[in-house]
Amino acid sequence: MDIYNILTIAGCAVAILIIGKIFLFPIKKILKLLINTVLGGLLIFIINLIGGIWGFTIGLNIITSIFVGILGIPGAIILIILKILL
Repeated sequence: MDIYNILTIAGCAVAILIIGKIFLFPIKKILKLLINTVLGGLLIFIINLIGGIWGFTIGLNIITSIFVGILGIPGAIILIILKILL
């Protein structure tokens, strides 16, 4: 192996690492948003299931889904507090 092959391999390795870092960041954010949405939606479903006995329900629509998707379980708790106060 001569120096040009070693430099080419090293350059490709660095390029792969840089490209991997660029694409890995958005995937982490998307996975976090997906996990928050599932956990928050599950929490709202459980609240509606249990609270339905006493007439306490939270509507699961696009706005509450986005809110819970961004904030996760704390977002669901905020929706519960807003429902109680309003």
